[in-house]
Amino acid sequence: MADTHALATLVQALKGLPGVGVKSASRMAFHLLQHDRATAMQLAQALSHAVAHVRHCERCHTFTEADICDTCADASRDHSQLCVVETPADQSAVERTGTYRGLYFVLMGKLSPLDGIGPHDIGLAKLRQRASEEGLREVILATNFTAEGEATAHVIAEMLKSLGLRVTRLARGVPAGSELEYVDLGTIAHALVDRR
Repeated sequence: MADTHALATLVQALKGLPGVGVKSASRMAFHLLQHDRATAMQLAQALSHAVAHVRHCERCHTFTEADICDTCADASRDHSQLCVVETPADQSAVERTGTYRGLYFVLMGKLSPLDGIGPHDIGLAKLRQRASEEGLREVILATNFTAEGEATAHVIAEMLKSLGLRVTRLARGVPAGSELEYVDLGTIAHALVDRR
């Protein structure tokens, strides 16, 4: 295999992406350098620009190029609802549904004691401050349904109890279009408990 310091550095950088191992990183590096140098340059410039200009929204903590993101600045949004998500990608997923018109708070992570990530690392103090704002009536906990996401939702719900807010959790259950015999037992159990 042809190897240069620059190529090895590129492979190592690509390997740092989630789900990308050394083989995938090598394939991407070779493809970009051998077949698509224009895209490689465009990718390098876009990455450099994003790192230099993208920062966190002062209100919701999502990614933005301004002090306040477009969602927080939108006066037509419902300011009585605050949806708490783990990442900007989760926020984007909720937005793509077109059904939620409230505001967000992005934790930029989840509680994970085994990884040394505690309440201070995901900004729970800032969330409490945001949840104390006048006019807010409901906080929707939209953390993932993993052990860490569930623990994060529980800690947030306990923290917000004293504020007199309605704290809700995303519903979970059987996916639309599925057949019960093929759905895992945990999903069926949660659907029965959370039925309405």
